[in-house]
Amino acid sequence: MVKLIIDTDPGIDDAMAIFYAAAAPDIDLLGLTTIFGNVTTATATRNALRLLEAAELDVPVAAGATAPLVLPPFKPSSHVHGDEGFGDIPAAEPKGKALEEDAADFLCRMAREHKGELVVCPIGPLTNIALAMQRDPEFIKNVKSIVVMGGSLEEGGNITPHAEANIYHDPHAADVVCQGGAKVVFVGLDVTHRILCMAEDFETIAAKSPDLGGMLQKMSYFYLKFYLEVAGKNGCSLHDPAAVIACTNPELFGMRDVALEVSCEGETSGATLAAPDSGREPVKVCMTVEADAVKALFLKRLALLP
Repeated sequence: MVKLIIDTDPGIDDAMAIFYAAAAPDIDLLGLTTIFGNVTTATATRNALRLLEAAELDVPVAAGATAPLVLPPFKPSSHVHGDEGFGDIPAAEPKGKALEEDAADFLCRMAREHKGELVVCPIGPLTNIALAMQRDPEFIKNVKSIVVMGGSLEEGGNITPHAEANIYHDPHAADVVCQGGAKVVFVGLDVTHRILCMAEDFETIAAKSPDLGGMLQKMSYFYLKFYLEVAGKNGCSLHDPAAVIACTNPELFGMRDVALEVSCEGETSGATLAAPDSGREPVKVCMTVEADAVKALFLKRLALLP
């Protein structure tokens, strides 16, 4: 059983990842921390609470940073995920409230309380993770691993020709996380672009799980339309769920040990670059994936939802 905290900016594929974690019998979801990206941090916090309530999970939510470490704030990605983060589904206020504790402090505390066992899976910009590393020098020692949805070593970018969106939205934070060494795993576009979820997959999910699967199918209409119009793809990449699956099933991914640094300025800002002469300890970068197996596992788990 993997003790997991997801750091998230929900987001349609974030919702897919969180519902996967809710259904997976091998995941003990200990909390969600929220970050800007697809939406503002305030909206991300509201959406995280909403998803947990929909899934009937009593799990704490800690609100995180509202802006990058160094750069000015970015506008949310409303053209990808809709104004409220869930496609055309309107906003709704959750009953629950976030913790008083902020995300970085919550992450540091949970890593101490579950020393050597906690897996942190950031599926948005890496600001909260960088802040946790800066606040507590023991944070990296205390966690079991940090499995990042982000980056691209050979695939090119998805927000600029060079950069993957999560890294682009706070490159300075990502560069801090790249210094975390062997416990850091990047699940980036090199593998997530190989796993596509089609309209018929969402139909299957909704048929087997009318409530939560049906909610995901409603969200998917907006998301699939974006992928078709902008990327010319007849499906959406399984970005965030792939990272959560890598937390429990690393054997489905082929990884390379690479010292990484992140470009923080100019037209390459947000690019994750191999830096063999940097003196940095290598991180693990997923370069191959058993795409059919990852997708089958995703669909199998979501069928367990109500």
